[in-house]
Amino acid sequence: MPKRVLTGRVVSDKMDKTITVLIERRVMHPLYKKFIRRSKKYAAHDELNLCKEGDLVSIEECPPLSKRKAWIVIARNGETLAAEALEGASA
Repeated sequence: MPKRVLTGRVVSDKMDKTITVLIERRVMHPLYKKFIRRSKKYAAHDELNLCKEGDLVSIEECPPLSKRKAWIVIARNGETLAAEALEGASA
């Protein structure tokens, strides 16, 4: 099964090597058939501390790195992060 990839905004970069990403999705209300916004925050691993608040990032599932962190940053503002940095984080 392929790994999930989500895109969202960085809302916090205060932790070391960790960012908080807000993912928004639109869902149709079952009764009223109106689209409503649902959001969720994910903790993602940022090995080089490159991401800043407000950046648009893509995150990918990975094996758990800590209690809350099971996502890793793969792209920032449309640019793919360096492959060697991603390999170092996985190992």
